Amino acid sequence: MRIACGVEYDGTRYHGWQRQASTDLTVQEKVEKAISQLANHPVSIICAGRTDAGVHAFEQVIHFETDTRRNEHAWVFGTNAHLPADIRLVWITEVDDSFHARYSAAARYYRYEILNRPIKSALRRDHVTTVFHPLNAELMQQGADFLVGQHDFSSFRASGCQAKSPVKKMHSIVIKRRGEQIIIDIIANAFLHHMVRNIVGTLLPVGRLEKPPEWVEDVLKAADRRQAGVTAVPNGLYFKGVYYPKKFGIKTMDAFMPLSDMIENNPI
Repeated sequence: MRIACGVEYDGTRYHGWQRQASTDLTVQEKVEKAISQLANHPVSIICAGRTDAGVHAFEQVIHFETDTRRNEHAWVFGTNAHLPADIRLVWITEVDDSFHARYSAAARYYRYEILNRPIKSALRRDHVTTVFHPLNAELMQQGADFLVGQHDFSSFRASGCQAKSPVKKMHSIVIKRRGEQIIIDIIANAFLHHMVRNIVGTLLPVGRLEKPPEWVEDVLKAADRRQAGVTAVPNGLYFKGVYYPKKFGIKTMDAFMPLSDMIENNPI
């Protein structure tokens, strides 16, 4: 049978999601080992979207195959007993064989958190990016609005990206200031390697009044990574969640609800 799970993790000490031959300090390695303990056989997992070193996740979605029968409580609490404290299974459910954590996903949701003040945080230093210069969130939103829709995002693509096409559909970018914090929520059907971090790095000069919002449109149309801003650091980035078509029965996060019908009816 096929099992789907939601995984929450603090990526600070890990070399990213994906298993690597050179280290066992990856999230995939830890989760596979823990689930294998419960399944009593080696388990290979597929994720909705791989994250880089230092990137965190509220709700990464995975699936795996097993013949072992356990109830949901046993799977979740038994697996968590074999996981380090910075990784947790938060839910688990049996799914149809047609479900695939990566290929069935209709949209993915990332959040980038900026602490906008002159002093770094002692408590959240690994979980936000500190920008000392005052940022104008309203101007950043104006620049981000040019990215909504279906576009060639080559200007925001890392050189080592293995995606077949740079064309993605951006459903929503919302930028809000909450006191000293700026939250950037980005929802798209899929993302290129470093796409979110490169978008943030391009919006920062707009927020610092170094570039006008219209510059973001120029960068997008250039389809040239050299025209965009720097790659923002990873520690402020979170994989927030995944939206799956309703037919799979995977409960979506509340943040997707206003967009759910649009995502369902306008796939790319």
